[in-house]
Amino acid sequence: MKIGIAGGGAFGTALGVALALDGNEISLWARNPDAVATMQNDRTNPKLPGVTLPKNITFSDELESILACDTILLAIPAQTLPAFLNAHVERLKGKYLVACCKGIDLKRMTGPASTIRDLVPDAIAAMLTGPSFAADIARGLPTALTLACADDTDGAILQTALSTTSLRIYRTTDTIGAELGGALKNVMAIASGVAIGAGLGESARAALITRGFPEMQRLATELGGQAETLSGLSGFGDLVLTCTSEQSRNFRYGLALGRGESFDSDTTVEGAATARAVRQLATDLDIDMPICTVVADLTENKTDVMSALNALLSRPLKEE
Repeated sequence: MKIGIAGGGAFGTALGVALALDGNEISLWARNPDAVATMQNDRTNPKLPGVTLPKNITFSDELESILACDTILLAIPAQTLPAFLNAHVERLKGKYLVACCKGIDLKRMTGPASTIRDLVPDAIAAMLTGPSFAADIARGLPTALTLACADDTDGAILQTALSTTSLRIYRTTDTIGAELGGALKNVMAIASGVAIGAGLGESARAALITRGFPEMQRLATELGGQAETLSGLSGFGDLVLTCTSEQSRNFRYGLALGRGESFDSDTTVEGAATARAVRQLATDLDIDMPICTVVADLTENKTDVMSALNALLSRPLKEE
């Protein structure tokens, strides 16, 4: 199968490597001509050190290279996804569009699969999510992911197309639960990074993960997702991974906040924007989301770490 990938970052490239090694012809588009030239000529991506890019991946900065594909993986940031879709809506009609980003759009207040469905209604919208790091995928290490698609027949087609010897794909029709699990775990990863960075200890991190999980379920079920989806790979599995590893950009961002250090502004941290979107949703829907709220305030410098901690610890005692 000829598969197109939009986005030449670590994750998009890693997916291309895994799929190419399984015999697929992959066409990858990236905006930066210099990055494209490096990948095409040197068969390397600096964001994936030590990984050789297979010969059956072609690279281009011309969008036409992927628009000819029936299946396109959208490995671009959640906050820029709507602009990409709006710019190419006519050419994307009728295609399988699989979001490979995690977040909630600040303007639309929707997750990636819902954004695709709203902006390109004639396409088949899906989402690929779950506990995974680009470096692991590119090295061929075993990885299990969730493929969420509202139509189970289309989901089965994509499940077969995207499964490889190292990528085990499970499918669900609960796109809302899957996209919210992937988005909200990034917020909890920031909170966990803050706890470790501020020297609050492993017990504090465990408490944040444990209490953050029902927050994720509360919002997901309120918006139409299923609680059991959040208990799977796209929720709990991804939550554990990103809250416990410095490979997670969101966790590293939280570490920097907790230590009072600066963070590379060129690094995409989806959880920061998602936290602000969740804070607004929590207000509009009258849902108790204390961890997400303090993370949003931290990212906007509306509070400091100790004030945020005191806000959480001073909440009324209750049953678990």
